[in-house]
Amino acid sequence: MSPFWFLLILVFAAIVFIIAAYNSLVQLRIRADSAWSDIDVQLKRRHDLIPNLVETVKGYAAHEKGTFEDIAKFRSAAMGATTPQQAGVAEGQLTTALRGLFAVAENYPQLQANQEFMALQQSLSEVEDNLQNARRYYNAVVRDLNTKIATFPNNIFAGMFGFQPRQFFEIATADRENVAVKF
Repeated sequence: MSPFWFLLILVFAAIVFIIAAYNSLVQLRIRADSAWSDIDVQLKRRHDLIPNLVETVKGYAAHEKGTFEDIAKFRSAAMGATTPQQAGVAEGQLTTALRGLFAVAENYPQLQANQEFMALQQSLSEVEDNLQNARRYYNAVVRDLNTKIATFPNNIFAGMFGFQPRQFFEIATADRENVAVKF
């Protein structure tokens, strides 16, 4: 084989490798965008349920004004979050406020028997499960993307084509603590 053909094959192989590396980075970026969109959909469903839940509890516990104000404030902050880090912090605060709401609800047996409250609580539980799955998938895709961006030789092409690592969707430290249950 002449040196010309050898060089031509080598150049062709390098071009194919660059195309494959670029395409795999693009696919992971698109999967990360799609996974973030799934989280966004679940957060929207969660944010839409919360006012109905608050209004139901308000009818029974009107004097718990601080709890309702906190939920409204944290819900607004969560809806305004644009990055995974901001969303993680805001959603952690909202989750803590919701725990307070459910603690208030426990003091009202007639509320616990209310069908609307029970249905809303069940819906919120389903959304939380879906949200947890969406977060897990997003973090797995981000892990794969960040690994590919950081490993050689993909890191060369990632830098050339402007691929940046993504942030994981992490929960706040306070949300990792066990919930205190008192009887």
